[in-house]
Amino acid sequence: MNIHPKIAQALQILIDLGLPPAQQNDRSALTLLALLDVQPDTDWQRASAPLIGITPVMDWIRVQYGKEYKPNTRETIRRQTMHQFVLAGIAQYNPDDPARPVNSPRAVYQITPNALALIKTFGKAGWLKRVAAYQGDVKTLTEKYAKNREMERVPVQLADGVEIRLSPGEHSVLIRDIIEEFAPRFAPGSILIYAGDTGEKLGYFDRERLAALGVIVDHHDKMPDVVIHDVTRNWLLLIESVTSHGPVDGKRHHELMELFAGSIAGVVYVTAFPTRAVMARYLADIAWESEVWVADAPSHMIHFNGVRFLGPYDQA
Repeated sequence: MNIHPKIAQALQILIDLGLPPAQQNDRSALTLLALLDVQPDTDWQRASAPLIGITPVMDWIRVQYGKEYKPNTRETIRRQTMHQFVLAGIAQYNPDDPARPVNSPRAVYQITPNALALIKTFGKAGWLKRVAAYQGDVKTLTEKYAKNREMERVPVQLADGVEIRLSPGEHSVLIRDIIEEFAPRFAPGSILIYAGDTGEKLGYFDRERLAALGVIVDHHDKMPDVVIHDVTRNWLLLIESVTSHGPVDGKRHHELMELFAGSIAGVVYVTAFPTRAVMARYLADIAWESEVWVADAPSHMIHFNGVRFLGPYDQA
């Protein structure tokens, strides 16, 4: 099969750098070219290090090399190419803002300085010796990047003294506020069952405790951001953390009601906002018979209709 010489060269670079067979393909080679902004007529020594997201990578590949990837390929590039580039120390994730949330539309990648310096010498004498020297350093560099990223994670202290760490970002900060500020005030002595994480998609999950309450969850993608069991009153508090996405509206209320239909505990629906200004943007969408809590006024709750301030309703 005839491929552009630059694609073949990029593929050879990946092979020489020791990338696994799953990343030794045109997709990964083209992604590497995009990270370096190496166009068909660009010399390797003129490679650069732009900040670039996954969709811009796909656009760049289409324009420069005429390869059209379908929109659903975005996750494949992210999970099967870029993620491995980061693990291998070839690329950095959000180097301009390590605290940027993992699911942010502004997420970007950048070739690492050491990889850029090496790749600029591709085709020159002594290439394989330089590759060997680079590989001797890359483990240390990768560990350094991972440590920097870990320092940005949001620590959350659970009631039993256990600490979990969530991906950086305002969404995780609000989840921390829910666990550390909301729960002790409005559900003292409660137990955390679930806390989602935008990065890991599963920050904390006591699956057995939830099952004991009659709720079996096969996939956690429709779970609320936080689930707390108020042991004293036998309530399950289903809490959505709203920073950029919507609150517990009518549709979400119905989804959660179906997901937790088997619960032997009463179910309470809560939307948490970081500020009243954010809440104001979603005020018209909030479902009746639900509660609202705002982190910048942690001792107060807003009740949306019904016969009581906080408590479960008959789902019939």
